[in-house]
Amino acid sequence: LPEYWACLRNPKWQAVLKAWVKRGVERGLDGFIANYFYRHDCHCEHCQKGFKSYLADRFTPEQLRMKFAINELESHQFDEIVYWHRPNESTPLRREMLRWSQISNKQVFDEVFLKYGRSLKPDLITAQWNHLGNFSQISGDERCLLPTDLWGQGENYLWYSAGGSACATDLKNGDLGDVTLQARYIRGAFDDKPFTIGKYEQTRTRSAIAELAANGGAPMGFYTRYTDPQAREVITQYYQFLKRHDDVFRGNRSHAEVLLIYPREAVRAGDVQAVDAFKKIGKQLSEDHMLFDVAPDDLVTGETGKIYHRIYRTKDAKSGTSRLSQFNAPKTVRMSASRPAKGNELDFHFVNYNREEPPPGRDGKPNPGRGIHDEKPIPVKPFSADILLPEDKEVSKLEFLTPEQKDSQPLKFEQKEGR
Repeated sequence: LPEYWACLRNPKWQAVLKAWVKRGVERGLDGFIANYFYRHDCHCEHCQKGFKSYLADRFTPEQLRMKFAINELESHQFDEIVYWHRPNESTPLRREMLRWSQISNKQVFDEVFLKYGRSLKPDLITAQWNHLGNFSQISGDERCLLPTDLWGQGENYLWYSAGGSACATDLKNGDLGDVTLQARYIRGAFDDKPFTIGKYEQTRTRSAIAELAANGGAPMGFYTRYTDPQAREVITQYYQFLKRHDDVFRGNRSHAEVLLIYPREAVRAGDVQAVDAFKKIGKQLSEDHMLFDVAPDDLVTGETGKIYHRIYRTKDAKSGTSRLSQFNAPKTVRMSASRPAKGNELDFHFVNYNREEPPPGRDGKPNPGRGIHDEKPIPVKPFSADILLPEDKEVSKLEFLTPEQKDSQPLKFEQKEGR
């Protein structure tokens, strides 16, 4: 279909959006989610004026000359005012263009939905449908250069898309096709407020639901084949499990022993290799079954070190973790832990990605499968764990819950010296 792009900086288009919001509120809508929240290489009068005003506020005339070879800002003609672009083609000026674009988009979003929309309906639900993929930065992610104080500000929940980056497994090469790291990043960046992640997953329905529930997110069934009776049975089975144990999942807080820091400041400086290092460490921590959170570096304070036993940065090498909890599970299992909104319960979440994989595609790449009949999970054999208990806590009961069984199963345990 042909696509038509309206510039959000145009006041007339903002008036159109406000009219749509007004009509939606009148019809009883609970809220709105903004999708395809982009800005292209637009050179309209509003973009020209807006970007120049941004530069004038951010830099002195001397800095503009030295940094960007802009001798006279008012009369300067920009050959481009780009948005996303290839990181290896990035420049300081291009990143300022992208940063301004994302700030400008957020300002219009706030004007239309937060200020105007909530003047009509104070409890209006607002969100953005953004695209993270496998941590695509500068070339992706609508918030990648957004200042800290604007990141998710005033929004009720986040919807991020992983697209086709995590909808197939390549187990022999250690690729579980999971979004564990993305989920923990969003959870940490958004202060544990509601979020969901969509990925083009029509086959691995069980793990897709489980991985979001295990990491503080809202499991999505958007891409599942719910009209397929076999898929619908599993979807119902897993969502009914979440309903029965709502007190475990709703409003819980992460229980982690170490923190992995996401290099947001490096991204702002154009260094996406730091993101590759972050992903490498995150995968290692996951395979070692470490209980870890993720937080952007611009949100980490001096108090953060008091919460965790260890903090990992992208320059860190792996070190001993004998004091921490140990799980003798296979590498095809991802795990996390949480504390419920009420009570002293400690919940461990195990997501199994092991399966009989379909043969590779004609191109030799991992095959995402054609539906739930290709999921074919392989059950995990029993494994032991040595868990570091919260200070001054003792275990009174240990039980195992799974959507695959109706009743809980008691587990044997020994307790000594805080473990």
